Amino acid sequence: MNSENKKDRSMEKTGTGYEPDEMAWRLRIFDALSYPSVVISTQKNILGANKKFFETYGLTKEDILGKHCFQVFLYKDTPCNSQECTLARVIKDKKALSYTLKHHYKWEDRVFSPILNDQGEVDFVIFSIRDITRTKSLENQLIGVKEFMTQVIYSSASAIVAADRKGNITLMNSVAKELFGDYNGVEGSIRHTEQLYPPGKAKEIMNMLRDEKIGGKGKLIIPRTNIVNANGKELQVEMSAAIIYDDKGNETATMAIYNSLEDKLKVEKKLKDTQKQLAQSEKMASLGQLAAGVAHEINNPLTGVLFYAGLLLEREDLAEDVREDLGYILEDANRCKNIVKSLLVYSRSTDSNKRVVQFNEVIEQSLRLIRDQKKFRNIKIKRHLADEMMLINADTSKLNQVIINLVINAADAMKGYGKISLYSYKNKIQKKVYMEIKDTGEGIPRENLSKIFDPFFTTKEIGKSTGLGLSIVYGIIEEHGGRINVKKTGAKGTTFIVQLPLYVPREELGPLCRPAD
Repeated sequence: MNSENKKDRSMEKTGTGYEPDEMAWRLRIFDALSYPSVVISTQKNILGANKKFFETYGLTKEDILGKHCFQVFLYKDTPCNSQECTLARVIKDKKALSYTLKHHYKWEDRVFSPILNDQGEVDFVIFSIRDITRTKSLENQLIGVKEFMTQVIYSSASAIVAADRKGNITLMNSVAKELFGDYNGVEGSIRHTEQLYPPGKAKEIMNMLRDEKIGGKGKLIIPRTNIVNANGKELQVEMSAAIIYDDKGNETATMAIYNSLEDKLKVEKKLKDTQKQLAQSEKMASLGQLAAGVAHEINNPLTGVLFYAGLLLEREDLAEDVREDLGYILEDANRCKNIVKSLLVYSRSTDSNKRVVQFNEVIEQSLRLIRDQKKFRNIKIKRHLADEMMLINADTSKLNQVIINLVINAADAMKGYGKISLYSYKNKIQKKVYMEIKDTGEGIPRENLSKIFDPFFTTKEIGKSTGLGLSIVYGIIEEHGGRINVKKTGAKGTTFIVQLPLYVPREELGPLCRPAD
């Protein structure tokens, strides 16, 4: 037999078209594969397996050879549905396929690779199994960490925003969306970090983040800065920011945490106002004591001046020029007397006669008492009084003095031309009544706002005002347990607001509100 006949017989014997030596090294390669692998025929019979397969699963050739793949690997006795069978799809499409399967506590990655003959048809399929249990475990841990971080971010009480290296926003938690406004990826919504700040501020923050001298490289804490919401409104926030780097130190993203300072600023303003009121009350109390002492000390010699000047004027032998001089003395002495009366009112040395009255009636009575018709000739007084009962416990004569003083001040501020509006209303929940007096004057200069209730402060000419009017008003309102302040002032006028306690009959008070007997 010649060599060519021997070659033909060997090919027929193997049925693969490969030389015996070639077949041997191919089998050795298959046996050396690091993953458990088997060879399956197109009829789904197992023809062989590599060494790793037998070692991994503890099986013998007798356990698998000749059996169907679904019996060994899917643990069932019936063939797979042809549409679901991976092996059938590989044979039909002549392309490798894979799927992941969990069996008991193990995860397996199963790969099917076709072996084609010279005609391009599938002769066999190599089926490899890769244990990916550890990979899956790490993947699940990573997913768990990611979900936990997501929960932390979205449940945070602080606003959190993240952006890519170009500044495009990639994440905004619910608090950030509430702080900055609408963010739905639609037209007009916030998409870039530059939209979060006033012009130029985003660039300034990035420069500070990259400066190692400011908080360290990639880190920044700003106790107070401004942001801009979707409506263009500027808000004050506390901010901490950071740059996120990859393993090579390249910038990949940025993130920032914001805490609104609006509530804190409101508390600070309220505290500042309270401290200012306390300081004003202490100053008024001290000056009140001083005023009372001065008034009493001046009263006695002043009475003497008035008495003896009056006696002299009764003489008939006085020269006309002397009589004129005495008239000036009496005029100035009476002016001093009026100042002393004001000082006594200011110091609260006068008696108080409080009774329950209707607030609107006190306002109307006060307006009727204004006798300076010339001053109000070109001024309209508009009443906007609440049409409801508003009882207060007050000394009407003192409240008359308050209202008259405020109305006359309003008229002076308008220089005899304009409109004065009076409003009254109440807040049942807070048990307060309110009166607002609004003029159309030029407003109070900002530098004078903190001084208008100070005694002896006036912007009028010397001799036209003692500067005690508003300080007396302040003292009377405080004596009644109320408050007075400037609600609004500007080029279009000033509004004073007076707050007084609403009188509540004893029987309407709850048991916890009643004073102890």
